Amino acid sequence: MKNCRATLFFTTVSFFLMTGFYSIQAQENETTIDKKYSRQISKLAKNKKIQKAFETIRALEPETHNDLIELTEIPAPPFKEQTRANAFAQKLREAQIDSLWIDAEGNVIGLLKGTERNKVVALNAHLDTVFPEETDVKVRISNDTLYAPGIGDDTRGLAMLLTVLKTLNKTQIRPKDALLFVATVGEEGLGDLRGVKALFGPTGPKIDAWVSIDGGELGRVNNKALGSYRYKITYEGPGGHSWGAFGLVNPHHALGTAIDRFVTAADNYTSSGPKTSYNVGVIEGGTSINSVPFSSSMLVDIRSVEPTRLDDMEQLLKTATEEALTLQNSRKRRGPELQLRFEKIGNRPSGELATTLPLIQRAMAATQFFGKTPQLTRGSTDANIPISLGIPAVTVGRGGTGGKAHSLDEWWYNDKGYEAIQFVLLLVLAQTGI
Repeated sequence: MKNCRATLFFTTVSFFLMTGFYSIQAQENETTIDKKYSRQISKLAKNKKIQKAFETIRALEPETHNDLIELTEIPAPPFKEQTRANAFAQKLREAQIDSLWIDAEGNVIGLLKGTERNKVVALNAHLDTVFPEETDVKVRISNDTLYAPGIGDDTRGLAMLLTVLKTLNKTQIRPKDALLFVATVGEEGLGDLRGVKALFGPTGPKIDAWVSIDGGELGRVNNKALGSYRYKITYEGPGGHSWGAFGLVNPHHALGTAIDRFVTAADNYTSSGPKTSYNVGVIEGGTSINSVPFSSSMLVDIRSVEPTRLDDMEQLLKTATEEALTLQNSRKRRGPELQLRFEKIGNRPSGELATTLPLIQRAMAATQFFGKTPQLTRGSTDANIPISLGIPAVTVGRGGTGGKAHSLDEWWYNDKGYEAIQFVLLLVLAQTGI
């Protein structure tokens, strides 16, 4: 995967050269839509079957609303998505999917057979939320606004998948290419995209194009993958009483030194060059104020638009943690030495797809058809994996209006939310053909 990321990453200069633009021109024209794709989208949207499908989506609004609430109220914490996966699978069956299975990783996969089946297009939303199992996920409704953890990210996407399938079956529209409805596990946090990684691994199904639905309003066209590395750094020692065992190595002291040295080096490195970020998000360890801890750990998140900078940042982190280890051991007055465990617990690859790709062009043209201006974005979503492999992929918004994602006060308001479903249907069928 590392070689793929390195090979497929486009630096700013090489990307513009490959797509026929220079830097200034690209800034002005990166959302330029080839007229042939605008014509394709317009012609497809005027098709009587598609017009009927658009009407059906609006008629299905009450069902979409109910699906959203029912699925939101099923907890789906990281690595514990099974209950929601089973419920979503049952809803796919009721919507008359052609075939259905849950793979070894826990992804729910439904197949709608194409009339020609030359290629496979996947439509995706993720099952998991960031919230622990005990979180109250009961949906509250106030002035037509829905409040609940995970209501928009990404349960709304799951409800949209169901409505697309119902619409296709009710209107008897059959795509030429096979269409997969995929609900993935492990998109959030330490899930590390484990679901989509499995799908594009050696045992996964063949997928030729990928459309993810995630946060954001209608108009989001995410063709750039933001890469990240994540780490758990742990110092371990014998531990003891703060007075009686004084002189033993102290894991907390080493961790403090490591953070200081890493932040100093990282601040200098990230002050120039392609955007790169770093964050110490969690610190754990210790038992009491008067005890030398036996363990001290931190979770570190590093992100960058350029893969090589992730590797550089990793080296800065390794150097800082090893220097802290050496320094703390040099201060030891008795007992065994401090030990360091450096674990890489997350790897989300970077990448970028040219806006000239048919899928990206169709996404922008369909956005424009609905009266919105396409907003090309960079993000960390399930689409990271296919993007890093050079497979046509895009993440689009779930529509409506929402906010406070990843918080207990997350909300979503159905402000013409049906348009986002119509948009997704139009985009997918433009890609598959009918």
